[in-house]
Amino acid sequence: MKYDIKNIDLAPGGKKRIDWAEGDMPVLRQVKERFEKEKPLAGKKMSACLHVTAETANLVRTLKAGGADLVLCASNPLSTQDDVAASLVKDFEIPVFAITGEDNKTYYDHLRAAIEHGPVVTMDDGADLVSNIQSDYPEIAKNIIGSMEETTTGVIRLRAMEKDGALKFPVIAVNDATTKNLFDNRYGTGQSTVDGIIRATDILLAGKNVVVGGYGWCGRGFANRCRGMGSNVIVVEVDPIRALEAAMDGFRVMKMEQAAPIGDLFCTLTGDIHVIRAEHMDKMKDGAIIANSGHFNVEIDIEGLKKVSKEGPRNVRNFVDEYVLKNGNRVYLLAEGRLINLSAAEGHPASVMDMSFATQALATEWAVQSAGKLDVKVHNVPTAIEDWVSRLKLKSMGIEIDELTEEQKEYLSSWELGT
Repeated sequence: MKYDIKNIDLAPGGKKRIDWAEGDMPVLRQVKERFEKEKPLAGKKMSACLHVTAETANLVRTLKAGGADLVLCASNPLSTQDDVAASLVKDFEIPVFAITGEDNKTYYDHLRAAIEHGPVVTMDDGADLVSNIQSDYPEIAKNIIGSMEETTTGVIRLRAMEKDGALKFPVIAVNDATTKNLFDNRYGTGQSTVDGIIRATDILLAGKNVVVGGYGWCGRGFANRCRGMGSNVIVVEVDPIRALEAAMDGFRVMKMEQAAPIGDLFCTLTGDIHVIRAEHMDKMKDGAIIANSGHFNVEIDIEGLKKVSKEGPRNVRNFVDEYVLKNGNRVYLLAEGRLINLSAAEGHPASVMDMSFATQALATEWAVQSAGKLDVKVHNVPTAIEDWVSRLKLKSMGIEIDELTEEQKEYLSSWELGT
């Protein structure tokens, strides 16, 4: 078995971490138990480009239990948990190509290793795998029956491919599933982003002016977690509906150029490029902290920061680089602008990833069952999968809900009855 990881001897620690996460993933466990019996993915070669974490380990174990012949590579150079990668190789015999801090060349070598496995099903977090297959591996692309995409950034890229007629096989937008974005993006990203920032800086959030770039589900989650810890939260948006929502949720809303001089902590969560630019950073106060929790490190104009700085970067703490602006003010960039929740912390808690990864696994099964029947476009996750996952999650939490009576069903499906 070929693989490329940091150190196989780290496996015992990774196994403990994987087992601990599995204990808080009851829905995915039930999927795994059924997959072990039914083998819905038997004989299917899969390549997955994901954050290599303990939660992801339990997803790929589920896919393997379903019969998939799977290879895993990292979707971000700083998000790999090396002990988890080691355990997946040693304890579960799953080939992994991922090393924390890998350089750009190694990152793309690992992508190629996953692609050259010859998958018929892919799983992506950011669409790097799909993009490379479509650009450089046409023979592999024509054999792919479906691909899963689990992040906002990736879905944006894939919908752009579809619009331009460049998409070559069906894609399922797992990120757009309500069992993913309403919970994983809002509560998972919200909590883990705060966790990563605090681990990196030891900052006290109470009383700080926190500037949130973007008020999608990730931005909503982060803004609310910060407010809950006593921060004065400012939201920067380009979408008028989201800006209105942020204002009515009680947040200050303004342009980034207005927020730049007063913010203590800035965090981008948009999926777009250069949300924080040189002209913004040039106005920041001494000691301002800049972080990103979007998938790629393009949300902060790092080259622009270098141009308005006279010194830096100087590493002053793990995941903290100091830049001295030409006006003498110091600003601190976290985790080289990469997603802070996975670079400096452990990513989302297992409990919330339980739903996302159960949805991911079941969407994979559906894609395989639907082979040859799906149009070449970006598809939504079927409602039946969403309902099953959400009901099982409620059950695992000890929560019961009502069901419609026959009278209520009839009323909702008719038009004759009124006041």
